[in-house]
Amino acid sequence: MKKTALYSWHEEAGAKMTDFCGYLMPVQYSGIIAEHKGVRASAGLFDVSHMGNFYVKGSRSLEFLQFMTTNDAASLKNQQAQYTLMLYPEGGIVDDLIIYRIDHETWFLVVNASNMEKDFEWIEKHMQEFEGVSIENHTERLSLIALQGPKSMHILQRVFSSSVCEQLSSFQFLKTGFQGTEVMIACTGYTGEKGVEISLPNEQALDLWKAIMTEGSGFGIMPAGLGARDTLRLEMGYPLYGHEINHKTNPVETRLKWVTKLDKGDFIGREACIEADRRPRRTIVGFVMEERAIPRQGYTLYDASGKEIGKVCSGTMSPTLQKPIGTADVLRSAMETGTAVFMEVRNKRYRGKVVRLPFVKQG
Repeated sequence: MKKTALYSWHEEAGAKMTDFCGYLMPVQYSGIIAEHKGVRASAGLFDVSHMGNFYVKGSRSLEFLQFMTTNDAASLKNQQAQYTLMLYPEGGIVDDLIIYRIDHETWFLVVNASNMEKDFEWIEKHMQEFEGVSIENHTERLSLIALQGPKSMHILQRVFSSSVCEQLSSFQFLKTGFQGTEVMIACTGYTGEKGVEISLPNEQALDLWKAIMTEGSGFGIMPAGLGARDTLRLEMGYPLYGHEINHKTNPVETRLKWVTKLDKGDFIGREACIEADRRPRRTIVGFVMEERAIPRQGYTLYDASGKEIGKVCSGTMSPTLQKPIGTADVLRSAMETGTAVFMEVRNKRYRGKVVRLPFVKQG
């Protein structure tokens, strides 16, 4: 079992640890609800060092990434980042990821931990068609720390400087120093709150983590685990691989058409997306339960006539709304806000209704 560079801190803090994608990761410290509310109200600090980290380099790297991903990488300037997807030729999703343009020939990719090895092999396989392009896997060399919440930038400027914060806006990043080592600070995250994700060598990760916790103590910062990370992302309606998206789902039918640029030129899976766009059959919706039942992945949904219309992708009791919420893959006939849905739990059906995403307003 792998351990991140911050494992000893998590253990001393009494975190509940679990196996996640081959890493021992903290699920919670004080409790998922407390950590969730702490991020929404102030700030939370997450260890997400299990995520995959690749460098793609070479004179044709932009051309290569345009072919490999759905979004328009050519629209990026240096120090800008972008949410995007990699697809199979049939249109299923290999993974969702963030790419960072360092310069024309150097790109940094952050991919899902569960897909890291698969993604690396997929990229490497297609790289053979683009002479001079190379890929480097830095996953085990780098740590990734996410500082999220409305007070995150106040804390960040105490650790680094106010000038660092002034240079950052959504999906921008910069490189700066910490203890004589270069770190990359990106204005990205998975909670819907203001915040950053900081990539740095493992050797400096523990000192930076401690510095952020110290400077954040006056702002009510809390360490937060993967449990709160999941409830936070669900309140925002953000997709999670293996839940809302997978190797069978087409982005056009999963609310991800906005990162699928059909007019940018050829990319893997483009024809399948064009076909799905002509006759979309399904979509992802959010729904709120009106009766006491918590949605769980795989539960079946029915319409008012008793017809099966879809399956639950994710669900939880929302700490912010104090209501059971969920996302579901449903027929497009059930996509309208206010549509009644009935979720089956142990042969009994409970009423809910489709609502507009996100469940909670950003920030």
